[in-house]
Amino acid sequence: MKVKDIVNIIEEFAPPALQEGWDNSGLLVGNPSDEVKSALITLDVTEAVIDDAVKNGDDIIIAHHPLIFGGLKRLNGKSDAERAIMKAIKNEVAIYAAHTSIDVVQNGVSWRMAEKLGLTNIKTLSPQKGLLKKLVTFVPENDIAKVREAIFEAGAGTIGNYNSCSYNIEGQGTFNAGDNTKPYVGEKGKLHFEKEIRFETVFPTYLQGKVIAALLDVHPYEEVAYDIYPIENKHPQIGLGVIGNLPDAKDAKHFLTQLKNTFGCKAIRHTNIHKPMVSRIALLGGSGSSFLNNAIAAGVDVFVTADFKYHQFFDAENKIIIADIGHYESEQFTKELFYEIVTNKFSKFAVRLSEVNTNPINYLF
Repeated sequence: MKVKDIVNIIEEFAPPALQEGWDNSGLLVGNPSDEVKSALITLDVTEAVIDDAVKNGDDIIIAHHPLIFGGLKRLNGKSDAERAIMKAIKNEVAIYAAHTSIDVVQNGVSWRMAEKLGLTNIKTLSPQKGLLKKLVTFVPENDIAKVREAIFEAGAGTIGNYNSCSYNIEGQGTFNAGDNTKPYVGEKGKLHFEKEIRFETVFPTYLQGKVIAALLDVHPYEEVAYDIYPIENKHPQIGLGVIGNLPDAKDAKHFLTQLKNTFGCKAIRHTNIHKPMVSRIALLGGSGSSFLNNAIAAGVDVFVTADFKYHQFFDAENKIIIADIGHYESEQFTKELFYEIVTNKFSKFAVRLSEVNTNPINYLF
């Protein structure tokens, strides 16, 4: 097993192209071609986590939060991050992080939170725009099936929970093959009319190279005509946060108690409980205060996230209950996601969850 094998399987689930511009997901330390025998999964990478990996002989650390965010000007051990990087390099421990890339994908961080609470009818809270394109190409009637199948296998044609979506129109194409051509049909120097199918489908932008490669690989024409259009549709399965329903309406205070127990919170900061019963819940792992208006607009009863500032609690205005459960607490089950992603593909590869508590926040009771 090589580092790149682990990286590839994680990035199939959470493509790095989906990360925010300020983020630094990816392989932070290590050579993609290095051999690995075991992995350690953690939420944060600290010097103590590196020590844990070295002690156990783990070759790669898989983390949610990147150890390196900005550019490093020097490595002299003056901070925990610098010492961790130096120790990882010295002991040949690779470090990979999937941060906002795994936040925004379907079945990512917020979806796992919803699963823990038993929510149903889960949808994305804030679907992203600018992630979809439309492909239009023209294929001879007899070849449309294999072209369509190849493009779908490359990842195109998914709309919400439907796959293999396309639109097909019968028509007639024309071309005149020049002297230096090898036409699939027709004759050189003679205008040819061919029954063709205009095939249209959508695909996520980060799969464009793969989709076009599949098209060119199976299309019978020497010169393949195709168009790519950016579209303004929001991607229904990619975005931050989720909305879901409790199986049955629940007493608001009882729900907050359930939250506290499920996520192991020492305390929950919340706004006024202005309604006795709640049923529709929004969740966003990590810092989600900037999405309060999305949750209000969605008509949810409770918005569960972390890192609200004092004055932001006033913005609830008795329209919604804010439940700030803590950053670490909201994202802790991301470790389970990584474990499942890796072990479902490589069932015999040694993977373990770090027992080092990396939560920097403590409470005095």
